[in-house]
Order: sequence, then C-alpha cells, then structure tokens
Amino acid sequence: MSVKGTDPAVGTSSAAPRPEAKKSIGELVADISENFSTLVRDEIKLAQTQLTEKVSKLGAGGGMLAAAGVLIALYAVPVLLYSAIHGLANAVPLWLSALIIGLILVIIAAIIGFIGYKKLQDAKDVTSPDPVGGMKKNVEAVKKGLHS
Repeated sequence: MSVKGTDPAVGTSSAAPRPEAKKSIGELVADISENFSTLVRDEIKLAQTQLTEKVSKLGAGGGMLAAAGVLIALYAVPVLLYSAIHGLANAVPLWLSALIIGLILVIIAAIIGFIGYKKLQDAKDVTSPDPVGGMKKNVEAVKKGLHS
C-alpha cells in the first residue's frame, strides 16, 4: 500500500518539482555582485598560492647556485691552482712556478679591480635630473609655443 504522493519504488514525492520563485532585478544584481566578489577573492588566493610556489622554487634554485659558487670558490679553484703550480714545476723549480702563478693571479685581479673602479667612476658622473630645472624648461617651451 502506498501513501498518497509517494512512489513506492523510490520513496520520494511524485509531485513535480516546484519552480523557484522569480527573483527581482535587485536580488539578481546583489547575487551577481556577491558572486563577482567571491570570484575576485578566489582569484587573488590562487595568485598568492602560485606566487608562493614560484618564490619557493626560486629560493631553492638560488640556494643551489650559491652552494655551487661556494664549492667552486673554496675547493675547485685552489685545486686547479695547485695543479697548475705543480704542472709548471715540471719545467721550472717549484718556488718559481708558484711565483709565476701568483703573479698571473695578481695581474688578473688588478685588471678586474681597474675595470670595477672605472665603472664606479662612470656611475659617479651620472647625475639625477633636476626636476625644477626640467619644469622651467617645460614652461619656457610652452611660452615659446604660445608666442609662435
């Protein structure tokens, strides 16, 4: 025996679903505004998450580059210099080969230092533009344009 309005096979109401009441234009605009605000907030959260992931990857990459630089500076370069000194020692005495390699390093360092000094001197010559002087030139140009 079935109860009026229910389907015994499914156990739900057999009545047709009631259509939603139509919303007013004001309610629709409010819904759009709320949905838009939610969308913007979610997009901002997504951008923050993506930026955090990228920054962490950049940090890891930067750390690895720093570690590689330290390994090269502290271990590889001295070993290569030691090898160069002992390789040159096959042709000249060991003390002379160390002196030659040392002088080569001093010359390289002096050249790099001189280039750096010149770049600093060039940077000192760069002056920031004078905003007041620039405004005066602009006013003069406008006056000349008006009188022409």
